[in-house]
Amino acid sequence: MNRLFFVSLMIMMMPLFLQGEDLLLDVLFTNDIHGGIDKYEAVFMNPDFPPMLGGGGSAATYINSVRAKSNRKTRENLLVDAGDFFQGHPIGTMTKGKAIIEYFNMIGYDLSVVGNHEYDILEEELIETYRLAEFPILSCNIVKKGTEELVDYVQPYLIFERMGVKIGIIGITTTDTEKMSYPENIKNVDFLKAKPALEKYVQIVREQNVDLLFVVGHMGLPYYPEPAYQNRYHGDEYETQRNWGYDAQELAHEVEGIDVFFGGHMHKGFAEPWEDPVTHTLVLQGWAYGSSVGHIIFKIDKETKTLSGYESPAIREGVLVTLFEDEFIPDQEIADSILVRQKIAEEGMNETIGRTNIYISRQGDDAQSLIGNLVCEAMIAYTGADFAFLNLGGTRSELQKGPISYRNVFDVMPFDNQVVVMEVDGAFLKDIIELRVSGSRHGLRVAGVNVVYNRSRKDFDRVTKLLIGGELWEKDKIYRITTSDFLLQGNAGLAMLTKIPEEQITRYEMNLRDAIVDYIKNNSPVNVEIDDRWKRDDKSELSDELKVELES
Repeated sequence: MNRLFFVSLMIMMMPLFLQGEDLLLDVLFTNDIHGGIDKYEAVFMNPDFPPMLGGGGSAATYINSVRAKSNRKTRENLLVDAGDFFQGHPIGTMTKGKAIIEYFNMIGYDLSVVGNHEYDILEEELIETYRLAEFPILSCNIVKKGTEELVDYVQPYLIFERMGVKIGIIGITTTDTEKMSYPENIKNVDFLKAKPALEKYVQIVREQNVDLLFVVGHMGLPYYPEPAYQNRYHGDEYETQRNWGYDAQELAHEVEGIDVFFGGHMHKGFAEPWEDPVTHTLVLQGWAYGSSVGHIIFKIDKETKTLSGYESPAIREGVLVTLFEDEFIPDQEIADSILVRQKIAEEGMNETIGRTNIYISRQGDDAQSLIGNLVCEAMIAYTGADFAFLNLGGTRSELQKGPISYRNVFDVMPFDNQVVVMEVDGAFLKDIIELRVSGSRHGLRVAGVNVVYNRSRKDFDRVTKLLIGGELWEKDKIYRITTSDFLLQGNAGLAMLTKIPEEQITRYEMNLRDAIVDYIKNNSPVNVEIDDRWKRDDKSELSDELKVELES
């Protein structure tokens, strides 16, 4: 064949070859940033030699590098966030989210979804923060109290057009927000059940002839998706065990018509999408605290405008890109802007308040952990109570060996919880413990007590030994117990606390974080250990002393 003729033939046929190429859509996603836009050391990766994460500056560098590949004809992008955007790092908490929204504006988010921790501040404060957003806030199931009308600061869905492809995106918020927020902060809203709300809007969006339908939801996959799926859909008792709202796996399986679900809330990232075996909906979920950016490259068939596959950008990390500062040199303009806001929010936070000669970790034995024990001891030291308790997820970081700063304590306790004391009888005290070891529950962080329990015994009869302050527990004795006002509101499954009469409650004007600071200052160098305050022994029998007291 004549070479010139061959070249000419190839040029004429080029449109046919191109016609067969897939369109590429880069979707960049984040979830549970919790204010983590500042640079910080990743001690959770290596406590001794933590790598530096570049925060929002490194995120901007990576996101902009992906956007630079777009030509708007055959390759485009979206940037979405699945909620819990500000509460956790000082720059987010101290500014009530405003600094994070300003960062989102600078980097050009296409949308964000309302997370449960958005209601850690009053709704009117949240509205004030959201007013700064130059992008839509989504949720299809947050409505005005007693109505079916969505609150004014959200919209249920968006429709984007990219490369001639119509993409519908629905936002949804976990209904568990009702159990995890202060009643005062959500007094004007209701959370519609997730499944019917999502089914409603999937139908509405599909009727607008979208080619693809995504959901961005503040709800996530189980820690171990496959065993959870088998238990849920091939087990016998799943429906009777439901205590919480739907998660991303359930909605992906039970709601037809969703192509991709971008989740969050669980603080566990997955390197590859989880695919529902029946609906074939893909579920993606990233890590928390701004440590990474999720990135998936969808292939879209030009003719059918349906997904034909996907690619992962990172061989080692799959769809999750860890934002190491030395790998993604922070965008200078954004990094400088974050630093200015950070310095204002963190004034005085680096001052040393004490020290510890040991590594006070979140790991421990059963319900005990070194950091949990320390926090409960701090509550007793501040209040003089007989018994202190905290939910297992109540601490969010650890204390490294050496000097301790206010910032370190903030990382442990980023929430603005207040200290409360309640006067209750011993029977009520024991019921708190029994409740938290009933079913599959795993207990409490505690101080002031010695508890032995046997999980093989029936619910509410699992405690086999109970001492308060080293003395035998008495069911009729009045004890002073201390915890956070967050738990007093009935969160973490402790609805029984809401039945305590107000006259039996003392509300301290002390932030729990500051109580911890005082304890460290007064007990430096801080020492704490795993001891006999909490023990599971599935062979233990009811102690004679406890048996006598229960029968009296």
